[in-house]
Amino acid sequence: MASARPPEFVGEAPGGDEVPVVGWPFLFEHRLRRFRTGDRAPWLVLVAVLTGLFATGFSITILAVSLPKVASDLHSSPEDLTWVVTGPLLGLALMMPLMGKIGDTRGHRRVYLLGFAGFTIGAAGTALAWSGPALIAIRTIGSLPGAAIGPASMALIMQAFPEEDRVKAMGWWSLVGAGAPVMGLVVGGPVVAALGWRVIFIAQVPLSLAALGLAYFVLRETPRREREPLDLAGAGTLAGATVSALLALTIGARLGYDSPVVVAMFVSAPLLLWWFVRIEGRAEQPLLPLRFFRTRNFSASLAAQFCANFAYMGGFIVTPLLVQSRFGFTVAATSWAMACRPLTFSISAPGSGYLASRVGERRAGLTGTSLLVLSMVIFAIASATDTVGLVFAGLALSGLAMGASMPSLVTIVANTVDAGDLGVANAAQQMVGQIGTVAGIQLLSTIQGGSADGLPFAVAYLIGGTVAAVGVVAAGFISRRARVARLMVAEAA
Repeated sequence: MASARPPEFVGEAPGGDEVPVVGWPFLFEHRLRRFRTGDRAPWLVLVAVLTGLFATGFSITILAVSLPKVASDLHSSPEDLTWVVTGPLLGLALMMPLMGKIGDTRGHRRVYLLGFAGFTIGAAGTALAWSGPALIAIRTIGSLPGAAIGPASMALIMQAFPEEDRVKAMGWWSLVGAGAPVMGLVVGGPVVAALGWRVIFIAQVPLSLAALGLAYFVLRETPRREREPLDLAGAGTLAGATVSALLALTIGARLGYDSPVVVAMFVSAPLLLWWFVRIEGRAEQPLLPLRFFRTRNFSASLAAQFCANFAYMGGFIVTPLLVQSRFGFTVAATSWAMACRPLTFSISAPGSGYLASRVGERRAGLTGTSLLVLSMVIFAIASATDTVGLVFAGLALSGLAMGASMPSLVTIVANTVDAGDLGVANAAQQMVGQIGTVAGIQLLSTIQGGSADGLPFAVAYLIGGTVAAVGVVAAGFISRRARVARLMVAEAA
């Protein structure tokens, strides 16, 4: 009987029967296909993506804490070089939603690989920067293709895992996302002191290339939609609103929040956002469908993420000032003390992901945001009573709070949208979290005002705790129904 198999997959056994074999020219392709589709394929996708997350994330803190040394080497000022950190934030805000949408329509694997390649070129350019303005330009331009990495990588993970296991994957995501900057700081600090800051980015290039090669062989392309026109008007107005808000928050601390430039930016941000909503309401193929925001879980989770990032990162920028001005910590001792916060975050996140898969993402989100409120209160008491032990308790508790809440809050957003919208949905929540981070850093540091007195610190922490409490309320609006539905499916199976 004739076989329908291609000739290269047909062989003859000693008894004369046909048996499936693989010709050696096709052996690698066959094994790669089995590698990508086996039972362990989702976890291999996770490993590939987390390798990329580590490669891109470990240098963030090193550059931030090395600005004085970088400024001296490039004959610039540390104040001017703060744009090395701010510029990429603006670049990400500018491009992330559009990159997420392109991934949904063109395929997330392709977008991820191209974005990662662009990031790697940017890392090489950073190592070769010849002046302060060149460094700022290279970092900002390099962030534009890098904006594709976050939404695409999260979409690849969400596509690979079933809904009930996504929170576990996000726990490991949080482990690497929070742990990579800590490891970079611990390992990179002595390297920068001994060999200079350029060595970090020279080393980042082969590490990124290795992560890119692993992703090329492991990742499968996600389902694509039919080609549709990009909503450039929506992308432009959303980018304008986001960048205006971030710029106003960033330069407001320098120029004053009553500066005409800052006020104009604060006014333009909501106007551009209103214009964006009007455009999306009329667009046939909107960048970010407004129906997402009519889903309770989507909107509630985004609000909770904004509030959590506001309190966590606002407290993170104020606490080093507290331990140095009130308790006499050196810069080195402050760095080691601050490391316990993201370290607790990263260690607790995987366990939280597995626990949330059993008790429900809503409960985990509520628990984490509540712990964050408590940590802000502990910080306030520590600053008012000069109790250094409470500072460490607050650091550990806030890290635990984020480890408990973030995997669940991120997963909730992903589980509210169709698979074809994962890219733009993930971009939306990363953008909202980024705005919360910048707002918390700028506003709490402004409230603290650089004073060495304990009262301004306490007030800043209490403001952060109040915003975190709003996040608890938002998490409380998350529905239990999705969790119940999954349990019913599991019991039926």
